[in-house]
Amino acid sequence: MVWVQLLVVLVFLFLGVRLGSAGIGLASGVGLAVLVFVFKLEPTSPPIDVMLMILAVVCAAAAMQAAGGLDYLVKLAERLLRSNPKYITFLGPIVTYTFTFFAGTGHVAYSVLPVIAEVARETKIRPERPLSISVIASQFAITGGPISAAMVAMLGLTESMGMTLPKLMLITAPSTFLACMITAFICNFMGKELEDDPEYQRRVKEGLIPPVRPKSLEELKAYKPEPGAIPSVIIFLVAAVLIVVLGAVPSLRPTFASGSSLQMWHAICIVMLVAATVILWVCKCDPGQIVKGSVFQAGANALICIFGIAWAGDTWFNGNQAVITEQLGTVVQSAPWLLAVVLFFFSVLVNSQAATTRAIMPLGLALGIPVPFLAAMFPAVNGYFFLPNYGPIIAAINFDSTGTTRIGKYVLNHSFMIPGLIAMVLSVVFGFIMQAIVF
Repeated sequence: MVWVQLLVVLVFLFLGVRLGSAGIGLASGVGLAVLVFVFKLEPTSPPIDVMLMILAVVCAAAAMQAAGGLDYLVKLAERLLRSNPKYITFLGPIVTYTFTFFAGTGHVAYSVLPVIAEVARETKIRPERPLSISVIASQFAITGGPISAAMVAMLGLTESMGMTLPKLMLITAPSTFLACMITAFICNFMGKELEDDPEYQRRVKEGLIPPVRPKSLEELKAYKPEPGAIPSVIIFLVAAVLIVVLGAVPSLRPTFASGSSLQMWHAICIVMLVAATVILWVCKCDPGQIVKGSVFQAGANALICIFGIAWAGDTWFNGNQAVITEQLGTVVQSAPWLLAVVLFFFSVLVNSQAATTRAIMPLGLALGIPVPFLAAMFPAVNGYFFLPNYGPIIAAINFDSTGTTRIGKYVLNHSFMIPGLIAMVLSVVFGFIMQAIVF
């Protein structure tokens, strides 16, 4: 009966995937209804703490976007990329990783992907090389940055067991960044040179590729940011640093009359709400624009996915914990890395690092896997690239007018598969090395 109930959860999850976007979380709510009303499982509490943390971070990032801060960062990135075009395969992923690291969402990569594609073509570098690893890096940074939805979900699950935000970042940030840089080096040898590529030659012959018109650095320097752009970036970055400091130095968090101190998830919510409000006050941007931006919309989708998926998963697991632990405990404890495989394929299914973290990591905790090991395997939630149906992947393919970035004949042999698998394996391997150093 335990596995029949799990099948019900997975069936509705699959149906949600077919709906796409927020439909994943909504359909999982139907699976929860079946567990409660048909199988009589008592529902657990929804993951309110994680959801509120995500909402607070998204509000601050969306306020920065409304003030023009993201546009300003994109222009800085474009200037960097165009001033060093020969190193686009390395600079591209560095830029997208950095953007995601501080913004908390990989969707900010949309703004720089066309720049990467243009610079690569202007320099006669196969665009597939920088575009593929740049998309991968923009997502792997989610498990390295301090304020992503997946990071706050992971912290919420493990903080009570001794895992602090700085320790978690010391494990995941170096491992994911180093993995992406090694993968970028390997990507330099991916595919034929641009001028030797048959698809590129065909498009040139048929006149399907627009002529190259490189932007001059003078044009880029002429850009004038909105009045609130720079202040919004500074405020947001100060807030992100403050969160890391509060996580590193618990004594900075107030202790109350009850004897308990401020929990980290409360601190994240408070700091980010303050940051969003200060951005509105200082930058004088329209509050109505916050909910209209791409950052807020992406965050809202993550919220809905976590709401449905995590609540249904928690209810199933809590109602069958004894049986699950008995049947899987020995296997997973003898080979903890198997959980990384589960994380990977679940993330392929749901296309959400945060939802995967919230749904699967409690299983690892219940099975007795050490928290540092869970941190090492955390980057395995980035399996979204396996199926070429994720937004940044589709965008990168469309931005590459040369046709070198593509989905293969057999679907799975697409441009992002090899870079993604290499970065995935290296991130987990480096994660285990870093957890041994940190702990």
